[in-house]
Amino acid sequence: MKAKHIFQTAIAAAALLFGNDARAQDIHFSQFYLSPLTQNPALSGAQHDMRAVVNYKNQWQSIGSPYRTTGFSYDLGLNRKKGGKGFFAAGVNFFSDRAGDAKMGTAQGNLSLAYHVRMGGNSTLGGGLQAGFAQRSITGSALQWGNQYDGSMYNAALPSNEPGAANFSYLDLGGGVLWNYDNRSGSSMVTDNHELKATLGAAMFHVTEPDYSFYGTGEKLYRKLVVHGNALLSIPNSNVAFAPGFMYYRQGPAQEIYAGSLIRYTISQDSKYTGFKEGAAFSAGAFFRAKDALVISTLLEYSNYSLGLSYDVNVSSLQTASNSRGGLEIALRFVTPNPFQAGKGSRSSFN
Repeated sequence: MKAKHIFQTAIAAAALLFGNDARAQDIHFSQFYLSPLTQNPALSGAQHDMRAVVNYKNQWQSIGSPYRTTGFSYDLGLNRKKGGKGFFAAGVNFFSDRAGDAKMGTAQGNLSLAYHVRMGGNSTLGGGLQAGFAQRSITGSALQWGNQYDGSMYNAALPSNEPGAANFSYLDLGGGVLWNYDNRSGSSMVTDNHELKATLGAAMFHVTEPDYSFYGTGEKLYRKLVVHGNALLSIPNSNVAFAPGFMYYRQGPAQEIYAGSLIRYTISQDSKYTGFKEGAAFSAGAFFRAKDALVISTLLEYSNYSLGLSYDVNVSSLQTASNSRGGLEIALRFVTPNPFQAGKGSRSSFN
């Protein structure tokens, strides 16, 4: 039996028959700072007047049929008025994940609603709720099963006694809280090389633990706890800033610890009067996912747009099969207001 089929069959069989461990991890993007609503519904509208993000991840290409994940999110503040005590915000996000020869997939759409209270000129405290609908599917006809072994070799003519295709759907609920700080969001003017931004939040997903079995055997989708934070720390009198961040996932018996930093260099600032010169910045750095991967990341910001690229270098025990190759990830983001317009409540890609 080919190595890639062994690998993919093992994953599919584990998901179907021993789901309690294999299902413990939801989809995740390495550029978590560019996938806000998969982290916390309270991020809706907290950092930008309007934000739209497209994400794409391709992983395990070196082992067999790749695992592909695509996502889209859109969020905005609904009544953000200067001097108000707080404001509502809303968001919507979709993602689709397709895995291996079995085409084991998840497709989900969510709606989010949040409210943010202003705690002073520069910080807010908010809470958000999320409701969604998801569908899981699998096609087993491309897999090779142990009961198709005829004693000397694999025989595709033997029945597998497994369903050729299966799917199910469920409703999903989540919620979260978020503290956000931005020293350029208040009434005072702050020079560009004194930016200080930070977020800290926590969220719970799958709060009702929906049914999660292709066979109707009663398995539940574990609740997922997410704790996350990131910042932008500018070095005065320079064009350099540090953008550290972390996230922690806990879902059933599985957990993920992820931390690192980018270094950001401001190439140019928007012209304050003519509008002819567009602001730009470039960032590069690395994050580490404990016992799994080293993630090399870059980010290019130009005016209202951001393009993020990252690559997961596998460092787990799977690297023997993967040759340390994990996955490529691409993210494209558009926001308003322009993050390079000083003194207008603008926010960087990290906050």
